[in-house]
Amino acid sequence: KSLRDCEINENVCIKAIVAEIPRVVQLNGGRILVKTVIADGSDYIPVTFFNNKYVKDQLKEDEEYLFYGKITLDKYGNKNMLSPRFEKSLDKQRIRPIYKATAALPSKTIEKFTEAAINGIKGQLPEIIPDYIVKKYRLMGFWESLKAVHFPESEEELTLAKRRLIFEELLLLQMGLLTEKNSGSTRTSSPIEKDFTEEFYNSLPFEPTNAQKRAVSEAVGDMKSKKPMNRLLQGDVGSGKTAVAAAIMYNAVKNGFQAALMAPTEVLANQHFKTLCAFFGEDINIQLLTGSVTAKNKRIIREEIASGECDIVVGTHAVIQNDVEFNNLGLVITDEQHRFGVGQRAALSGKGNNPHTLVMSATPIPRTLAMMIYGDLDISVLDELPKGRQPVKTYCVPTSYHERIYKFIRKNIAAGRQAYIVCPLVEESDSDLVPATEYYEYLKSTYFADCTLGLLHGQMKPKAKDEVMKRFYSGEIQLLISTVVIEVGVDVPNATVMAIENAERFGLSQLHQLRGRIGRGTEESTCILLSDAQNDEAQERFDIMCKTSDGFEIARKDLELRGPGDFFGSRQHGLPDMRIANLMTDTRILYEAQKTAKELVDGFSPATNEEIERLKKEVQRLFTRVSFN
Repeated sequence: KSLRDCEINENVCIKAIVAEIPRVVQLNGGRILVKTVIADGSDYIPVTFFNNKYVKDQLKEDEEYLFYGKITLDKYGNKNMLSPRFEKSLDKQRIRPIYKATAALPSKTIEKFTEAAINGIKGQLPEIIPDYIVKKYRLMGFWESLKAVHFPESEEELTLAKRRLIFEELLLLQMGLLTEKNSGSTRTSSPIEKDFTEEFYNSLPFEPTNAQKRAVSEAVGDMKSKKPMNRLLQGDVGSGKTAVAAAIMYNAVKNGFQAALMAPTEVLANQHFKTLCAFFGEDINIQLLTGSVTAKNKRIIREEIASGECDIVVGTHAVIQNDVEFNNLGLVITDEQHRFGVGQRAALSGKGNNPHTLVMSATPIPRTLAMMIYGDLDISVLDELPKGRQPVKTYCVPTSYHERIYKFIRKNIAAGRQAYIVCPLVEESDSDLVPATEYYEYLKSTYFADCTLGLLHGQMKPKAKDEVMKRFYSGEIQLLISTVVIEVGVDVPNATVMAIENAERFGLSQLHQLRGRIGRGTEESTCILLSDAQNDEAQERFDIMCKTSDGFEIARKDLELRGPGDFFGSRQHGLPDMRIANLMTDTRILYEAQKTAKELVDGFSPATNEEIERLKKEVQRLFTRVSFN
């Protein structure tokens, strides 16, 4: 692959010449670096080796080598390679595997052990895919594909091996999802029959959008059945998911059932609680149950939940603790569902007798892909914004514009508005305390000395975070310096400006989620991306952000740029990790696997009982890894 075509975080093999004599850099503590530059005619990038002084003598200037490793970004947003494996380039090269190596376990050693292991299990691996499917799709055998994916004789053999393994992985995924959906069809729940939707709409100070009405109608229709609702509500930032959830909860409560809403953070749970209180007034008893609620109040709230006096409970994971018992739980809603494991969502559903379930997500996914991936969920989509919302104007500027940005923020504050400045995490560390704190102190003592500033970061205790947000909601805090803890759900309509520092460190969807914190009122809002990054990947992200505010379009672009790993791994959605399949590029195989899975699950296939049992065991093993329930 050429250097120009390499993607960030991609493992690649590059044929390139050493364009600069390797030099040794001595660091404190006796550590050394060896630095050089490689070039292949399309581009050039710096290469750094850690604690390996022999590299200096092994790499010769102007000679050609094969470099195996990962393309990463340095702190300036430029491509580089860190400690790649390399070997002298020969005219005829066999295809070599690249393994994630360490100093103690180099790639060549892993290669040797892998080859021995694969040869050692020949004839011992059962064929997972039924014979009729192997013949129908002309799939390679399992052992043959395993060997060929590590040690292929040709590119064609590698392609066939990958196709076989991708098909198997996607077949098991689809079988698991369809089995889960079908198991839901055998469970029964209490139907929520009477429709109080119009009564709720009449109490609102605004007219719901057609998309909101459609989503509510779909959910209310589901809940009239004895089959438990299992629905995903997708909506862009600011599309009004909370109002939809409120309408559905209103129906449940008016029919004599309790409802629970679980949010991933205390800040978001607090906001939902306040929003629902505003929607329902004093007619409905709503309680907030989070980790920071005092022990005395927790006991009182638990008693009200158990007696049925509490109609709706809003909370964090505190809602699923063993000592929380419901009187008549009929509806469970989880917000930002990718923040919870499937087991946590199942634990909340387990508090009732197969309650109806709604999961909400502000991470839009193209509908056709979502229907394939979420085989166990029905899908509602909010594809329009409430009236009066203005698109946020977005600009990308270099850091030399800081003073102009500060003046612009001061101008908005003087007009009675509020603003955010977002700082990124440092080196992807869990601790974002130091940089945010330093920046806050700097701005407080310089450009914004006469303004009221607030600080919000991940190391603060929940009570302290809540206090800052209360002051920001009320307008007391004019400028909030924050890390990405404000990414999800925070709703302050008076905030009209957001400046995002080091914007190149954020993914496209994350930038869009951050931007969604402004533009929630009727005033014109502005988002400013500050970055000195010159690399094509960062510039492409910024161009997309400046051109569109459509979350579904941004999600599609993000999937293209970033790949689906972060989108669809178990960390995000409770699905098994895809070890080889790519849900964006392998759509044809995904379609074939889904069609085959339906045949197998519905019992309309010529597979033998033994083959079906083998598949079932493998599906169970795969989904157990993420506590699929």
